[in-house]
Amino acid sequence: MIKKQDRQEQRVRRHLRVRKKVSGTSQRPRLSVYRSEKNIYAQIIDDVAGKTLVAASSLDKEFTNKVGSNKDAAKLVGEMVAKRAIENGIKDVVFDRGGYIYHGRIKELADGAREAGLQF
Repeated sequence: MIKKQDRQEQRVRRHLRVRKKVSGTSQRPRLSVYRSEKNIYAQIIDDVAGKTLVAASSLDKEFTNKVGSNKDAAKLVGEMVAKRAIENGIKDVVFDRGGYIYHGRIKELADGAREAGLQF
């Protein structure tokens, strides 16, 4: 009998495969995305120093939208993380989609970050 892998395990494997190639530095940190059923999170990480430089999520106090996991919410989170990054002097990042398909909420978050001034 063939065992079927669950979706989370497949996503983690894809993420590990991407992380072999994608790493953030102090000049060009990594924009990491995590998507849960109810919320979406984004962090800008310097992997060399092992520190999170900027973070934003749909759970933040500044987040005005009541729904935390739709495309509009993802776009707002992308804009929030980009605004905070630019305030801290970060303009160029490497995008880490976290093993998720570049589609839907992940794409909207990336578009929101690009429109707010981040380059990747």
